[in-house]
Amino acid sequence: MSAKAISEQTGKEFLYKHICTTAAVQNRFRYANVTAETDWKRLVQDHPWLLTERLVVKPDQLIKRRGKLGLVGVNLDLEGVKEWLQTRLMKETTVGKAKGILKNFLIEPFVAHKQEEEFYVCIYATREGDYMLFHHEGGVDVGDVDSKALKLLVGVDEKISADTVKSQLLTHAPADKKEMLISFLVGLFNMYEDLYFTYLEINPLVVTKDGVYVLDMAAKIDATADYLCKAKWGDVEFPPPFGREAYPEEAYIADLDAKSGASLKLTLLNPRGRIWTMVAGGGASVVYSDTICDLGGVNELANYGEYSGAPSEQQTYDYAKTILSLMTREKHPNGKVLIIGGSIANFTNVAATFKGIVRAIKDYQDPLKEHEVTIFVRRGGPNYQEGLRVMGEVGKTTGIPIHVFGTETHMTAIVGMALGHRPIATQPRVAAHTANFLLNTSGGTTTPASSRSASFSEVKTGAENSSCKWDHTPTSWCASYSTTLFSNHTKAIVWGMQTRAVQGMLDFDYVCSRQEPSVAAMVYPFTGDHKQKFYWGHKEILLPVYKNMADAMKKHPEVDVLISFASLRSAYDSTIETMQYPQIRTMAIIAEGIPEALTRKIIKMAEEKGVTIIGPATVGGIKPGCFKIGNTGGMLDNILASKLYRPGSVAYVSRSGGMSNELNNIISRTTDGVYEGVAIGGDRYPGSVFMDHVLRYQDTPGVKMIVVLGEIGGNEEYKICKGIKEGRITKPVVCWCIGTCATLFSSEVQFGHAGACANQASETALAKNKALEEAGAFVPKSFDELGDVIKSVYDNLVAKGVIVPAKEVPPPTVPMDYSWARELGLIRKPASFMTSICDERGQELIYAGMPITEVFKSEIGLGGTLGLLWFQRRLPRYACQFIEMCLMVTADHGPAVSGAHNTIVCARAGKDLISSLTSGLLTIGDRFGGALDAAAKQFSKAFDSGMLPMEFVNKMKKDGKLIMGIGHRVKSINNPDMRVQILKDFVKQHFPAAQLLDYALEVEKITTSKKPNLILNVDGFIGVAFVDLLRNCGGFTRDEADEFVEIGALNGIFVLGRSMGFIGHYLDQKRLKQGLYRHPWDDISYVLPEHMTM
Repeated sequence: MSAKAISEQTGKEFLYKHICTTAAVQNRFRYANVTAETDWKRLVQDHPWLLTERLVVKPDQLIKRRGKLGLVGVNLDLEGVKEWLQTRLMKETTVGKAKGILKNFLIEPFVAHKQEEEFYVCIYATREGDYMLFHHEGGVDVGDVDSKALKLLVGVDEKISADTVKSQLLTHAPADKKEMLISFLVGLFNMYEDLYFTYLEINPLVVTKDGVYVLDMAAKIDATADYLCKAKWGDVEFPPPFGREAYPEEAYIADLDAKSGASLKLTLLNPRGRIWTMVAGGGASVVYSDTICDLGGVNELANYGEYSGAPSEQQTYDYAKTILSLMTREKHPNGKVLIIGGSIANFTNVAATFKGIVRAIKDYQDPLKEHEVTIFVRRGGPNYQEGLRVMGEVGKTTGIPIHVFGTETHMTAIVGMALGHRPIATQPRVAAHTANFLLNTSGGTTTPASSRSASFSEVKTGAENSSCKWDHTPTSWCASYSTTLFSNHTKAIVWGMQTRAVQGMLDFDYVCSRQEPSVAAMVYPFTGDHKQKFYWGHKEILLPVYKNMADAMKKHPEVDVLISFASLRSAYDSTIETMQYPQIRTMAIIAEGIPEALTRKIIKMAEEKGVTIIGPATVGGIKPGCFKIGNTGGMLDNILASKLYRPGSVAYVSRSGGMSNELNNIISRTTDGVYEGVAIGGDRYPGSVFMDHVLRYQDTPGVKMIVVLGEIGGNEEYKICKGIKEGRITKPVVCWCIGTCATLFSSEVQFGHAGACANQASETALAKNKALEEAGAFVPKSFDELGDVIKSVYDNLVAKGVIVPAKEVPPPTVPMDYSWARELGLIRKPASFMTSICDERGQELIYAGMPITEVFKSEIGLGGTLGLLWFQRRLPRYACQFIEMCLMVTADHGPAVSGAHNTIVCARAGKDLISSLTSGLLTIGDRFGGALDAAAKQFSKAFDSGMLPMEFVNKMKKDGKLIMGIGHRVKSINNPDMRVQILKDFVKQHFPAAQLLDYALEVEKITTSKKPNLILNVDGFIGVAFVDLLRNCGGFTRDEADEFVEIGALNGIFVLGRSMGFIGHYLDQKRLKQGLYRHPWDDISYVLPEHMTM
């Protein structure tokens, strides 16, 4: 959500820090917070004024009218405050319908003043600007300020002035206080704007000869502006509404939500309740809550929440396990139900999200059975059939009763089943598969003409552009919106590298038999200009991608629609830039979380330029047979199932994107289909409102009836009432406002959409539904009956001959993308590669079956990580340590050895790190560093064949072969290699057995007796010790151990270790700034043949 209430203490802290005024603001930062854990001695030390001042104490828990409720202690000393708190702190109290514990109090200095020194001031945001209300009489008895107070509207992008404040707000204010009030009010408004407040009320504001005192304050800020205001806000805590506790699980989900591009919300209403929900989609979550309350489940509804925006499997798992953990803490005598519901997804892979839920169900299967939990599932969208199959299977394997339903079942039907109001459907689900659209079963329609160009990157001049036929005739209802936004010739630019959404648009175009793709180009500032490959039916085409908007507009003058997938941080700037080009007449802004103040600026500019804005926070809209925005309508199977490839007679407008797809489904099943549908978005200030689109539909001959899915919050639905009453709207309107459950909750609940919150009685869903029905709209009794009412109105229009259903013409077939077909398990193909050591595809990197988090938790170190990646084993601790010791002792052996020498020469020749390192590594072989494998093989073969050490030495001498791992240029039996000694001590102390090492040491005795430098060197030692490790650690069979030696694993130890040294030499030469190396002549022996003469 956007507008969130902050505590009075936080609000005053913001004001004291950031207000800029010449008025003397008194008692700055003089407040003390008291809870049950407060140390009074420490509190007095921090706030010594508590001992010298008269005091006021009050709860700071978003409670309105505290004075009227007797919750303000006035003119007390510190002991009086303590005594006052004794009867209230941690005590339950009732405020309206809400019961809660008083646990957080604020102490401030008492301000002695006269009644005539009290004033009222309030600033609040609306679509057209910010209103400042001022009344010259404030305090607890201020009464109906809406009717009493003077109002000043400061329009969007306008500045407040001292003159307008004086002339419009202070006409009744005392003359001697006007100048101080003017300065304070102007400063207050500027601070309100600068810190992205959406509501700020001070009552009373006390003004005396000494200055201004802010006594009581209530405020909300736009939480989506955090990225803009973090430096000024700091870390803001948003307290829950009074009557609802702040649960750690809510904070956990809020943290997940903040770290995710998806939307994850959780509000606990009654942790002891028996009805739990896990709903996909902001609009759908409200509909399910409504239906539960309609069927009498309000007192048993445990939670409200939603997950949407394509969360990953891991995110869904974390969300689901939180719900399951909460619902299995206390038993209920009647058992519990879990409703896993949702509308038809537009782009979320249902199977992927269900995998996360299934994992959680498996983890909690025993508690779920113990608490007698029954699960009801209903979902649709991409790959939903596989998701439902997996969900059904987990019910069978765990023994948990899970009832699974798809799009053939009304969205909320499972609520009636779960609550026992209707029988659980037993008929088999309709056999459907996401791949059905591949088959042209009608046999009557062929693919569109093959004469189409294979590339649409070239601009077509003179193309018909009917979507630019705008009617700017001003009316009292709609001054700047065209009847027709899209046609089958509409061309769009897509901002953002959203290839999946663009391919979905092109597939829709193709199945609608458009002659050309609706996407002319893409804009993506983070790459250079290039071409992006897409499919047009069976063929591959190229679409241009531009780095900047100017080039795209210049080269594609036929474009009049922009679809913006810009992030919430860049959406405002890119939108403002786009509106500089007059060819753009319609924009869809997909991003959710744009600050309201920025959205209002976009709306103002769009109105000035005659641009229709759909969004923000929307999936877009669709005009069957013509054009679709981004991911609207879901994948092609849903497009075909809902008959969105050709126009019907019903147009709709909705706030919710997910619910718009549900409307597609409902309308296709009850009527001849959708003519056009728009999801205006869930924000408080959508770019276009319900009435804009309803009036377009009213003036569109092809639209015969209108469906509106409104919701709690705002008052736009009342404009529809007015339009019906005044005769501006004459076509049948079926309307339902979701959020009817809100009035039944004891405390305020912020639903999934930012705008879904009623600030007054007229904004409730119940009030709006009643007003719509009284105005003449067709209003069902609940969402459950929406489809029935739509069908009834449609059938009546058919009976009257207003609608004449057209004959169905099957669409052309579009092949499925290979990647999606494989995702669905429809095809198989031999993989080009096989791997068994690492998997990066999931939420977490996995090394040989061990998640990366577990790698760190287990503290297996570099040696253990190498064991996982090289040997696919969790090695014993001593083995991991031995590997690390080997890497340490082989890391370097000075600059004189061939590998280091090559690295240094390369570095001094100006080569880069990789080239220099590679030069050094290429010298590794049997003569330098690569003797580990050879030594291991020679010694193992001799030992395993039963040769005595002397026999082995003699045989190698007889065969004329060197014994690998024996001998050193510098070290000898008299000057031992300490690296070998360190490793030997470790092996003898920690290895369970070291037979091969013992054998090699016996060989060393023989060779050193002949020549003292024929010692077992570090390569040989590591080689034979590693064989002992593999054979005796218990993790490998003899064959597996021998195989690792055979395939060269041991040389890898030297390569990995010595790479550290080579890199060190490279960095050393660069740091010392050494020049090009040339070998000196006096170190070269020139041996040339003598000159020969004939």
